[in-house]
Amino acid sequence: MNANTPPARIADHPVDAQFLGRWSPRAFDGSDMTEADMLTLLEAARWAPSSSNVQPWRFVWALRGDAGFDAIAATLVPSNFAWAHKAAGFVVLTSKTTVDREGEQKPNGPHAFDTGAAWAQLALQAHLKGFFAHAMGGFDAATLAPAIALPANHLIHAVVAIGRQGDPATLPEALRARETPNGRLPLAETTHRGSF
Repeated sequence: MNANTPPARIADHPVDAQFLGRWSPRAFDGSDMTEADMLTLLEAARWAPSSSNVQPWRFVWALRGDAGFDAIAATLVPSNFAWAHKAAGFVVLTSKTTVDREGEQKPNGPHAFDTGAAWAQLALQAHLKGFFAHAMGGFDAATLAPAIALPANHLIHAVVAIGRQGDPATLPEALRARETPNGRLPLAETTHRGSF
């Protein structure tokens, strides 16, 4: 196993290997991705399940070298900027919190739920294409909102750094030990048949 090959995860029940292979490294190699690659990831997200087919997810994306990339990077907390600036691209995950019903904007309760489904599909498609996607909650929303011209009735959920995996030795020392896929709680702790 080399530095970029994580230890194998083991599922308790049979699942496709893509679910175990997808994880969120912080070390990116600094290589570029193409617009076509990014659009493939966004296309996968586009086909996520959606309550009443409202499709509330809204993604703002930028590739390294774009002014938008630098604007997004500038809103990250320092501990995230320290590694995420080497990503090939960013996707800001947002959702429209309302839905048009009979000419009026009404609250859309499942906006975050549906956007989470779209994010999961983006992350899995990234993995299938040899990229890794790491979602971050550490950003300054008050600065990011105007940087991406966030419309009214929209909410920012995360900034996703996407790129090819790099050498963990390039990370700040405090993050190197965390550069491995983490496990998951057993189903017995998170699922209940019939009731809690």
